[in-house]
Amino acid sequence: MAHIHELIDLTVSVYIVHKNKVLMIDHKTLGTWLPIGGHVELDEDTDEAIEREIKEESGLSVKLYGSRHKKLSENSKPLTVPQFIDIHRIEGKHRHLNLTFFAYSKSDKVKLASKEHNDIKWFTAKELKSRDLRIRPWIRIFALQALKFFGKK
Repeated sequence: MAHIHELIDLTVSVYIVHKNKVLMIDHKTLGTWLPIGGHVELDEDTDEAIEREIKEESGLSVKLYGSRHKKLSENSKPLTVPQFIDIHRIEGKHRHLNLTFFAYSKSDKVKLASKEHNDIKWFTAKELKSRDLRIRPWIRIFALQALKFFGKK
């Protein structure tokens, strides 16, 4: 989806783990390995956005991890609390407020979203630590954290 606002957009990302490997996509436009994710559309909440992005970009069915508060009223919907929240500059004055989630998949059978990605791959911790891997430092850190998180479960 294109940017909704000229200054800031709400985005979601999810590090999906399966048997000590984390799923990453090779993004065509950005030329780097990233987790599944994207913009939250105007007609959806963050839980709906992350579910849509996972289906569109991998075809997986996953269990999203994070706490949820109790429903406080008939007009409220408790949402999954992310593992991390950050804001980062995209270009010029435009920024993304990103909610980062962790999820676990019982399956490693994925489908490539070839319009958006060059490749989709499961990475071990050792592979993520390779200096030859085209991955941003903070993405590597979050991916390794996801592996540690599920290694304790």
